[in-house]
Formats: sequence, structure tokens, C-alpha cells
Amino acid sequence: MIKNKKVIIFDMDGTLIDSIGIWNDIDKELIETLGNTKIDNVNIGKQRDTKLKEYRKCDDAYLEYCGFLKEKYNMKNTKEEIKQLRYEIANKYLKEKIDYKPNADTLLKYLKQKGYILAIATTTNENAIEIYKNFNKNIIKKAKLEDVFSVIYSKNDVAKIKPDAEVHYKILEKLNVKPEECLIVEDSLVGIEAANNANIEVVAIYDKYSDCDREEINKLSQYQFANFSEMLNYIKSELEK
Repeated sequence: MIKNKKVIIFDMDGTLIDSIGIWNDIDKELIETLGNTKIDNVNIGKQRDTKLKEYRKCDDAYLEYCGFLKEKYNMKNTKEEIKQLRYEIANKYLKEKIDYKPNADTLLKYLKQKGYILAIATTTNENAIEIYKNFNKNIIKKAKLEDVFSVIYSKNDVAKIKPDAEVHYKILEKLNVKPEECLIVEDSLVGIEAANNANIEVVAIYDKYSDCDREEINKLSQYQFANFSEMLNYIKSELEK
């Protein structure tokens, strides 16, 4: 899986950090505040994923998503105002609640020590990345992003988000490597589709919010792990024989 690789590319939300549930909480607070409507977190996540995939070719997929929320929940605000409030709610959550998934930081440090080049390819926006770098004490204490990753590309760095493979092509060019020299670690179907579109082998890390796509995820990914401890043990068995 990893012996002949040079670069390991990680997704952020739902993969390295336990954030999908947080984003559901953020959207739940937004909808209940502006739409005066109760909604459960599972439906929020499915709804957001569907709409972001639908709007992926737009100039600002998240602005269009907020426009969708405006219409669906009869919000009086403009979609620009809704996006701004979502940004303000998110900042609070991103600073205080986001954390690495168990043993993600241990895996990152191990791979770095073994000489692998690590990269992030995420649809998270640049503002969130800056919060993780400068204000999120959980991430800073365990493994600072700038200490671990040689390349970090957010959605601000590409014209087309996953499942388009643009972000992976940028990493290949930046690091001057071939697809077969890379491995991608993802949790979601759209991320795994992006890896497939780039012709790069992909590991699926389990995340409960992707259960609705589990069959397709397992079909399209070359490797599947329940958690980072399992993945780390597998890698050690390859490298330390």
C-alpha cells in the first residue's frame, strides 16, 4: 500500500479531523436561528453534501448552498447575509470544538518521521485552515499543520472542488510526482471519486456520516480502515518487516 509511495495526501473534514458532525451542528444552529425550523443532523449532512455536489461548478458553491437554505427554510435574509452568519457561527465552533480524530496525529508524525511528504487537499476554506493553524488549541498541541504538511490546498486554491481532481493535479505538479507515487486518504464518496479521477490509489477511513455511501465507497477505494490505529498498524507491518 505505502512502500513505493512518496506523497500521502489527506482530506481534512471527516478524515483527519472529526468535523462533519460539527458542520452539521453549525448548519443546525443557522437553520433554527434564521428559519425557525427544527431539523436533525443526519438530514442536514445529506442535504449539504447533495447541494455542494450540485453547485460544485459555481463560482461560490457555499453561497449557492446558503441561497438554497434561504428558499427551503423561508429565511428573510439574503444569501450573502446567511453566508456571513454561517461564517460567524463556524468560527466559534472551529476554534473550540474541532480536534484530530483519535491517533490521526500519531499517524502523521510517524509518516513524517519515515520520510514521506504529506499534503492536505480539502474543500475546507482558507479561513478555517488559518483558524486551525493559529487558534485551535487541540490541533496546535497535538500536531501543528505547518510542521507536518509540506503542501496545504483549500477550496480557495482551486476553481473546481471534489469530485473534480483539480486539487490533486495541483499537488502532483507542485511536488513533481506521478499519480502512482501518491496515496490519498479520504472519508467521503466525493473525495474517493476525486482520487479515482486523478488515478491515485485511495484509502477510505471510516466516518459514520458517510454510511449512506458505504457500499460505493468500499467499491471505489483500494483500502479501507475503521480508524487511524488500524491504518497505522497496517503501515507498520509493511515498513517494519
